Amino acid sequence: MNTTNLATFVAVMQTGSISGAAEKLYITQPAVSKRIKNLEDEFGTVLFDTVGRSIIPTAAAHDLLPFVRRWLDDYEACKASLQHAKEVASGRLVIGTSHHIGLHHLAPVLKRFIQTYPAVQLEVRFVDSEEAHKAVLEGEISLAFLTLPPTYDRRLNYHTLWSDPLYFVTGTLSPLAQKSKVSLLQLAHYPAILPAANTFTSQITLAEFAKHNLRPYATMSTNPLESIRMLVSVGLGWSVLPETLINQDLIKIDMAENIELQRHLGLVTNPNLTRSASMQALLSMLSIDD
Repeated sequence: MNTTNLATFVAVMQTGSISGAAEKLYITQPAVSKRIKNLEDEFGTVLFDTVGRSIIPTAAAHDLLPFVRRWLDDYEACKASLQHAKEVASGRLVIGTSHHIGLHHLAPVLKRFIQTYPAVQLEVRFVDSEEAHKAVLEGEISLAFLTLPPTYDRRLNYHTLWSDPLYFVTGTLSPLAQKSKVSLLQLAHYPAILPAANTFTSQITLAEFAKHNLRPYATMSTNPLESIRMLVSVGLGWSVLPETLINQDLIKIDMAENIELQRHLGLVTNPNLTRSASMQALLSMLSIDD
């Protein structure tokens, strides 16, 4: 916003002359006259009458003066407010997180953040990792905690925060629980319960089978890992789960091959989005500086 003409008008009203305003603003008299002319053109009215070498404010000028002063005050207040918001963590911060990360990893992070920055209004949206990834890419949310994809999108920034190895598991009463040295080939013939094929966790699992030209026999799919744990625990099939979800109703399958299914959990940000002070505060707390 160009407030130069308005400030010049106030200076002329205060000093009572073009020359006085020029001296006050450290500009030339023609520059002052041009700015006043611009204002007169904008408002479609004469603001100063010229009498000899003097100028006399018109009624329109006197009517305009309180408005201009209020506009300039509001403008400065707005600038100060925006600068404060830029420097101080406050206001609304929307983040996305997968259910698994939110339940098993994120609580200590968010607890520390809201204790450190109580002025921030934190809104947490629980969504699947793939949905959160898309939301960050499209600029719908500032950042997301999710299972990092097997292949990174060059338009986004990724930061690994937690390693989360996956294990082949089955119910304690499953025939697989009694077997030793189970090969991938054998496992492929038993019913499997996996997340949907488009999920990052499923992609990691399917990629391991694909290395051996195999594909698991998936009888059903559901995305929440907690739901998969329940279905596996009652004997409906095997699956892959992180250590945090393996309870007394499950057992790790004794695999013949030395297989390491590793997924990484972390943060995704969009470098094209302007960072608020609250977002920067969260990144700094996580020791992320890019």
